[in-house]
Amino acid sequence: MAKSLAGSGKQIVLSTLALVQASSELGELKRYVENGEFLIEASDLGVVNMCAERKLPFVAGHALNCYNAVTLKILLKQGMMRWCMPVELSRDWLVNLLNQCDELGIRNQFEVEVLSYGHLPLAYSARCFTARSEDRPKDECETCCIKYPNGRNVLSQENQQVFVLNGIQTMSGYVYNLGNELASMQGLVDVVRLSPQGTDTFAMLDAFRANENGAAPLPLTANSDCNGYWRRLAGLELQA
Repeated sequence: MAKSLAGSGKQIVLSTLALVQASSELGELKRYVENGEFLIEASDLGVVNMCAERKLPFVAGHALNCYNAVTLKILLKQGMMRWCMPVELSRDWLVNLLNQCDELGIRNQFEVEVLSYGHLPLAYSARCFTARSEDRPKDECETCCIKYPNGRNVLSQENQQVFVLNGIQTMSGYVYNLGNELASMQGLVDVVRLSPQGTDTFAMLDAFRANENGAAPLPLTANSDCNGYWRRLAGLELQA
């Protein structure tokens, strides 16, 4: 699939594991890094080191704990070409961080990417929640997660969907949607990432493109969509 998409002029980025737990996974990561054709997104510092040793450029994924310009400068020396901002950071934080980068003289040396649509990955666990929910050992799970393409919903006692459990990931219960924040990203953000949700991903992509300058606002729904982190609010909040 990657080769086919690359042939149509798309830039392919292979994302890697955020939590490496076995030597077999380490070997798989090495094969990804040494693929010889596609850019790698490092979600773990081990992959950063692999890329640096081979003098390969990489994308610093949102799973890396990168919150200040000094850290970005270190990653730049290792070969970072793009930084995907941690999902819990706000626009104000991004502005301040990029101002720090200006002071260090590194602002124009990397691209900025923001995860702007989808359930947000908030935490990772050595246990697989999906397997556990079916009383299966993680190593004998029979890939039961296939039965839950959108994860398993977790409701509060007030019946509010607060989380989605998907494999080893704890994700936001609401869909993060920055489709109406695109105008506020201009001059700050180079790449907007959409995480596929069901079968309407291409329609959502078209909606984002149509609203790039704020001309066609997306209809957002409380208790379903959220944009709190970007607005320096609680993550599940939705502010128009």
